[in-house]
Amino acid sequence: MKHSALNKIVLIGASTGGPGQIEKIIRSLPPLSDTTVIIAQHMAVDFIPSFVKRLQEHSANPILMAIENSTIKAATVYFCHGITTIKRDGYELSFKVESSQEYKYNPDINTVFNSFVPFASAIDILAVILTGIGDDGVEGCKQLAMAGSRTITQNEESAIVDGMPSRARKEVPNIEISSIETIRDKIKGFCS
Repeated sequence: MKHSALNKIVLIGASTGGPGQIEKIIRSLPPLSDTTVIIAQHMAVDFIPSFVKRLQEHSANPILMAIENSTIKAATVYFCHGITTIKRDGYELSFKVESSQEYKYNPDINTVFNSFVPFASAIDILAVILTGIGDDGVEGCKQLAMAGSRTITQNEESAIVDGMPSRARKEVPNIEISSIETIRDKIKGFCS
């Protein structure tokens, strides 16, 4: 199962302290060719569109909200909200998005990350856990690592809040631990 359009995907999960760090990553990205970036940043759903609009001003790549049934395209940055998962439509992948009161996070990082596990053998995936409270994303990151995907998290020094990175460092096998600057460079390297 090879997806002609999607060769490489960067998944980024972040919570408290994440917006500023994500902005630095987005600003540093070169024009993408065969890489898609999918970001799950805990944020009130009402604030995501204005955040995306602000980021677009400094981005070399189009930034879109994940929308129900929209096909995931290469060379695009997507922001998740609600309960975002991935589904296969023939040779393409598309988003499935629903709002749910049952999940305590918007978006739910574990849900996003876990939905990519079935595609880890066909697509080169880099999963990144950034600053944040709690452990959202850690289980999904662990599943991706066990499926052969590359995983990175922040070191304690560069994480604004070290909850999610700390749990990822303990629980995700073979995870790379780096400063936010090095993570930015590793993402750029992965995208090139």
